[in-house]
Amino acid sequence: MVIKDKIVVITGASGGFGKALAAAFAKEGAKLILSSRSGTELDNAGRELNAAVFTADVTDENEVVKLANFAVQKFGKIDVWVNNAGIWVPHAPAEEMDLKRVHDMVEVNLFGTIHGSRVALIQMKKQHSGTIVNILSTSALQGRAGSSGYVASKYAAVGFTKSLRLEAQPEKIKILAVYPGGMRTHLFDEKMPEDYDKYMDPGSVAKTLIENLKKDNPEEELIIRRK
Repeated sequence: MVIKDKIVVITGASGGFGKALAAAFAKEGAKLILSSRSGTELDNAGRELNAAVFTADVTDENEVVKLANFAVQKFGKIDVWVNNAGIWVPHAPAEEMDLKRVHDMVEVNLFGTIHGSRVALIQMKKQHSGTIVNILSTSALQGRAGSSGYVASKYAAVGFTKSLRLEAQPEKIKILAVYPGGMRTHLFDEKMPEDYDKYMDPGSVAKTLIENLKKDNPEEELIIRRK
């Protein structure tokens, strides 16, 4: 894919990996629509990257529909939709998990991905083209003690992504899954993991994702681990 002038929507883009990914797309000349629940930080990111912004909560499908409509009204189409919005809770044994927080995490990590994918797919079917990129996690590749709630939210998103890919094949719409390892972002501000200093730089992960997208046949299951 030639990324220059492509219309790219990124959720969870006010900071962290989402903002790093937006910067990487901007460097390639993409036209960006950045979204998140945080209005102030989102506005700052938009000004910094010369991008359009739209405040939306990915757990509310009506707001995600409005985000898609905004993108189409502004640019006429959506070439790439990145479901990046995600949250995390500190590790705890399953019997000690705060189920309210786990429920909220599933709403963002799973249903946020579902909502974004649905609205993007509807538009891309009209266009007969497009790419949906779901940001998952290496936590979706294996069980992890103390992280069962987060792992469950990501495993479910993987199952959805793989099934969506099969449904989208006849339309020639690409569905890509990206599995990054831990990155140095504000996701872990509440409680940093012991080996946080060894986590990956989000800019480097974003560059790897972009390089994959630029391939004629990008990897559908892209795993990005620290070296």
